[in-house]
Amino acid sequence: MKFPGTNCDEDVRHVLVDVFGLEAEIVWYKEFAVKQWDAVILPGGFSYGDWLRAGAIAARTHAVEELAEARYLGIPLLGICNGFQILVEVGLLPGALLYNDSGRFVCRWIRTVVERPRGPWLALARDGQELDMPIAHAEGRYYIDEESYNSLLLNAPVLRYLNGFNPNGSVHDIAGVGTEDGVVFGLMPHPERASEELLAPKMFSPGGRVIFESISYSLKRGW
Repeated sequence: MKFPGTNCDEDVRHVLVDVFGLEAEIVWYKEFAVKQWDAVILPGGFSYGDWLRAGAIAARTHAVEELAEARYLGIPLLGICNGFQILVEVGLLPGALLYNDSGRFVCRWIRTVVERPRGPWLALARDGQELDMPIAHAEGRYYIDEESYNSLLLNAPVLRYLNGFNPNGSVHDIAGVGTEDGVVFGLMPHPERASEELLAPKMFSPGGRVIFESISYSLKRGW
């Protein structure tokens, strides 16, 4: 789904269509009707210029009602970077995303690790699997209070920055979180920029592939 300011939609479509052979379309948020789709991705960018805070205005559009219905229907939802921020603002994922500890926009490759993979977006990931991906954000510091963390995330799929790779000060080194069933998943790293060998720097591998391989696998098996 594309909002004003979304700028990673073509990248995501390229990976889905040209790399993994799926059918995918970029849909303007005002024209989005969830029942037409088997899965939904909210790409990265700067929806509404990040006014107020990242994702805040997009989360108050009519499209939010469609996203809530998607969750109710069990349609897979993925939020990448700004898309993750929107899903958190909507309340479909817990926590909050705050300004980076450094106070600066950070753009670099990082290394993450998957815990408790489940659901359509991590169906082919292994527990403990390391995934290399780039980040590009100013408001990526994930925060959740301890009580909510213990009740909502200890049994849910989580993506963490490996030691030494936490670029923003996220609590518990969290780079991405999902609902307990994994149907809704959000992450700050960009898997669409890490799905082809050509794009990975020498010391990293294209770790984003497993996310798109997983949704392809899940949809082909009638998720």
